Amino acid sequence: MTDRAKLRRMRRVGVGAVVVVAIAGMNAPAMYRFGSERYHHYKINRPGYKERNGHWDVLDFPKEYRQNTIHAALLRTGKVLLIAGSGNNQDNFDAKKYDTRIWDPETNTIKKVPTPDDLFCTGHTQLANGNLLVAGGTKRYEKLKGDVKKAGGLMIVHNEDPDAPKTIRTGTKFVGKESGKTFVAKDPAVVERAKKVFDKKTGKFLRTEPGLDRIYVEAEKEGRKYETGSQDNYRVEGLKGDDRRNVYGIAEKLALDKKDFQGIDDAFEFDPVAEKYIKVDPMHEARWYPTLTTLSDGKVLSLSGLDDIGQLVPGKNEVFDPRTRTWAYTKKERQFPTYPAVFLLQDGRLFYSGSNAGYGPADEGREPGIWDLGSNRFDKLGGLSDPDRMETSGTVLLPPAQDEKYLVIGGGGVGESEKSSRRTRLIDLKDPNPRFHDGPSLEKGTRYPQTSVLPDDSVLVSGGSEDYRGRGASDIHQARLYDTRTNTFRRVADPEVGRNYHSGSLLLPDGRVLFFGSDSLYADKANSKPGTFEQRLEIYTPPYLYRGARPGLGKGPAAVGRGGTATYPSKQAASIRTARLIRPSASTHVTDVDQRSVALDVRRSAGGIEVTIPENRNLVPSGWYMLFVTDERGTPSKARWVEVK
Repeated sequence: MTDRAKLRRMRRVGVGAVVVVAIAGMNAPAMYRFGSERYHHYKINRPGYKERNGHWDVLDFPKEYRQNTIHAALLRTGKVLLIAGSGNNQDNFDAKKYDTRIWDPETNTIKKVPTPDDLFCTGHTQLANGNLLVAGGTKRYEKLKGDVKKAGGLMIVHNEDPDAPKTIRTGTKFVGKESGKTFVAKDPAVVERAKKVFDKKTGKFLRTEPGLDRIYVEAEKEGRKYETGSQDNYRVEGLKGDDRRNVYGIAEKLALDKKDFQGIDDAFEFDPVAEKYIKVDPMHEARWYPTLTTLSDGKVLSLSGLDDIGQLVPGKNEVFDPRTRTWAYTKKERQFPTYPAVFLLQDGRLFYSGSNAGYGPADEGREPGIWDLGSNRFDKLGGLSDPDRMETSGTVLLPPAQDEKYLVIGGGGVGESEKSSRRTRLIDLKDPNPRFHDGPSLEKGTRYPQTSVLPDDSVLVSGGSEDYRGRGASDIHQARLYDTRTNTFRRVADPEVGRNYHSGSLLLPDGRVLFFGSDSLYADKANSKPGTFEQRLEIYTPPYLYRGARPGLGKGPAAVGRGGTATYPSKQAASIRTARLIRPSASTHVTDVDQRSVALDVRRSAGGIEVTIPENRNLVPSGWYMLFVTDERGTPSKARWVEVK
């Protein structure tokens, strides 16, 4: 090659290098992000990192099986029930498209299940027979003030006929005596007959008390001129004879204000073997956002909720009897905000932590305390920090359940408040004078934190958002393990998927944790783009599953009585240190009052272990549990299902 040719080649290479350098300069941020992402992916997949921090995996379901999961429960078959109902989607509601799925963690398969009603924002709890009780849901979606076209509200229908109840059909018209404005019944009702009241001593007739029922009505026509501002009596069209005088309506303000969600009274048991819903008697009250809590006798208490006209149920709580599958009111009333976190204590009383998830006045029913359901005595508990930021906080019964210590995590202001709390609050209910004390703080104010009790007595705390429903792109992509012995948090691997409103988590029989849902109000920091429901499910594998072989637990008794013992073979018996019965979760709206981890006495032999079930039925309610054992490293076995009778 001549010197001139070499010079030309050097010039071409030089120009090319300059171009490459220029392109690299223009794309430096992209190249850095690409390199950073590759390094991050490399780092989080290293064995040492997983052993210290655990690992997250997003499940990939075919599109036709995805749904807006609002509720989830672990079934005694080891499968997971995923309930969407209408999935906070008005179009689904209008089309009566209600969804439920069952996911099998063993095979990673999913199937559709017919859903009989809109079980969106329902309540649920595990029953002693292994079924899941599901009660309440959605009758009508909310309408914001600007979307309300017809004035509407509550109509009290009176029946002064002592001889017969009266039926009000959907579409019945009520005409105001003073205003002349016509309102239309949106639902049917049966108004009980009037009661004659007599003097108890003399038997003399005193008066007739009319039968009453409530219905939701809307103006016959659109527009502000059809609003009413004061009480009026309403004539019921279409009645004949004495009914025209005996049956009438009374309503206060009927306006174009925001209309809240309205609840249903329907209740079902989900059979995990037949994998279908079984209808049981309806509740006495319609409920949207209720909590279901197991009582000392195995019955279930249904608390709070919005009723069939969108008002907070005024302290009318009721109890489900699994033997008769019927409901009965409690003798006395006590009001709570919706989805109150109410737990069964070892002495049969109930603990209300103050955590809740939604509706209710800011100054009523929100103080934490211990509640004696029989006498209705409520002993308030002091020391709570950020008491005005308890809505959307999480409460968890710390393991082991015998210690009766609870941790309350994060929370926010009432309603759509921007306030959120970094606090955690710890309370020991075995203390003679229990009070809340601050635990370790979170890095950020956190609404909607998810909590799952793990077999090694740690608690996984993950997700949430700094603002209401993730406004301002405020999802918190962080996870922590809470150490119950040291009262400290430790950061672990970060989740890929953000979780805020309408999300939850639950422990699986293999020791992993499933996360579902999230319903951001907006999709960007500027709050200009509507959010979309998060349909991906994500699995967290804790560090204890990256430490090598795990202890095995062979087949043993499938049912054990309280106070009884059971023997299970294990080749690793000598290394087993603890045994825990963990009640399967039923999770929604930062509320999971089912999960609890009960410590068992363990005796080791050459070929296995013997465990003893505590006698206290309040500590160990009848039903199905996961039995885990852990070795000296804290590595758990896979769970064995045990029915406690």
